[in-house]
Amino acid sequence: MRPYVLAETNWKDVKQESYTVAILPWGATEAHNYHLPYGTDNFQAEYVAIKAAKIAWQNNAKVIVLPIIPFGVNTGQMDIPFCINMNPSTQYAVLKDILQTLNGQNIEKLVIVNSHGGNNFKQIIRELSLEFPKVFICAINWWQVTDATKYFDAPGDHAGELETSAMLKIAPNIVLPIEQAGNGNSKKFKIEGLKEGWVIAQRQWTKISEDTGVGNPKLATKEKGITFLNVVIKKIAAFFEELHNADTNNMYQ
Repeated sequence: MRPYVLAETNWKDVKQESYTVAILPWGATEAHNYHLPYGTDNFQAEYVAIKAAKIAWQNNAKVIVLPIIPFGVNTGQMDIPFCINMNPSTQYAVLKDILQTLNGQNIEKLVIVNSHGGNNFKQIIRELSLEFPKVFICAINWWQVTDATKYFDAPGDHAGELETSAMLKIAPNIVLPIEQAGNGNSKKFKIEGLKEGWVIAQRQWTKISEDTGVGNPKLATKEKGITFLNVVIKKIAAFFEELHNADTNNMYQ
């Protein structure tokens, strides 16, 4: 039983603690090339959140990991069976309900540990900060915590070398052999502004990738996943500790 994981602990122990930081893993349910499971983002978000929380807890930071939200924004994948979409407006509503609860229980710090590129919480956080001014809300994209190019030949955007390496560490028993993976080739927009990234638009996933992957997973290894995850988890744990100790009324210097 891990006292920093809400789903595993109990009221007997919870009532004796003074938690300061709630951690909300947020993933998605979607196809990840041929070799990775639909729950890849959820496995990754929970793993990183819980491992980082463990380190922070051992350093006396009173953090608690909430149950994961397993659905993300998948508006460009509606024609792929069982890619479950949760609209941004629904994410806002879910977060609002969670914050209403935390606010009423004097938990004034919330960290979203995001594992899905389609989720973008910045504007939602802006709006909720007006409704819950006493709660400090922030979001982490775990795969962006450090420069992935130092650890991978070509990290990839979706189900590529980075995600595959991570899953070979986190849940190797549900990763198919690399030989069964597609090569993750993908098409880009034809229009220059969209191609260069200074114009944004929704990508239609089945029109850019045959295997749903974006990035070649063939060079992925468990060892690369272990090295990268260790660096990421230590940095996130340090952030949890800093946030635990932080005075949210005095955040600037």
